Amino acid sequence: MELLGYIMAIIIGISLGLIGGGGSILAVPMLAYLFAFDEKVATAYSLFIVGAGALVGGLRQHKNQNVDWKMAFTFGLPAIVGVWSIRHFLVPILPDVLFTIGGLELTRRMGMLGLFALLMLLAAYSMISSKAHKGVKTKAKFNLPLIATEGIAVGAITGLVGAGGGFLIIPALVVLADLEIKKAIGTSLIIIAMKSLTGFLLGDARSMPIDWQFLILISALVISGIFVGTYLSNFIDGKRLKKGFGYFILIMAVFIFIMEFFVITNLTT
Repeated sequence: MELLGYIMAIIIGISLGLIGGGGSILAVPMLAYLFAFDEKVATAYSLFIVGAGALVGGLRQHKNQNVDWKMAFTFGLPAIVGVWSIRHFLVPILPDVLFTIGGLELTRRMGMLGLFALLMLLAAYSMISSKAHKGVKTKAKFNLPLIATEGIAVGAITGLVGAGGGFLIIPALVVLADLEIKKAIGTSLIIIAMKSLTGFLLGDARSMPIDWQFLILISALVISGIFVGTYLSNFIDGKRLKKGFGYFILIMAVFIFIMEFFVITNLTT
């Protein structure tokens, strides 16, 4: 299973390099099911892995002048507040059982991974839908309060489930900041790197023991996959692949729901 996990880390990187996103949302399932980490560790480690991969991708986009640094900090700083607040204050105090309805217990693992699976469904729709991320210009003016509010909200979601949330950030940058789609994608990667790495380093790294050797190895595999994916993008139609990958994420979301709410629940009762 661990060998499959290492292979999955490379696949995550290839996806990031090939289609500019999507792969990072597989980090939590990889850590939870292939490396058998609990939900707290899986979401924490995912923040570091996603952040490292996004940083490499974002710096490559910067070379192509596809990063709006002013917007990266305008959206990213509130997002950092959201991530840090959730990882530092909320996650450590979540009880093992969130609540009970009748004879059904909703555990912390079910809640966190169930929410993550829901996020995967939204990401899958974003990748499959032909209407997503068209980058149509709007007449909306720069709206700082809305940008900051969405930054905090996206950061909070990232902190809770360990996903980058690029599919939420990119439309916000297009609509609220009126960025062109390529610049929105590049800026999104920098925002993801900022909030994920800062949230991990200021939150989880200070409150739990960290296996740095494992994290650096997985991150190195993801980054190597990014370079492979970037090279393959010269020969493969990324748009078609993106839709196919969206269906794969959809299947993975359904798998998580089944595992957490039916299989594991039945095994523990």
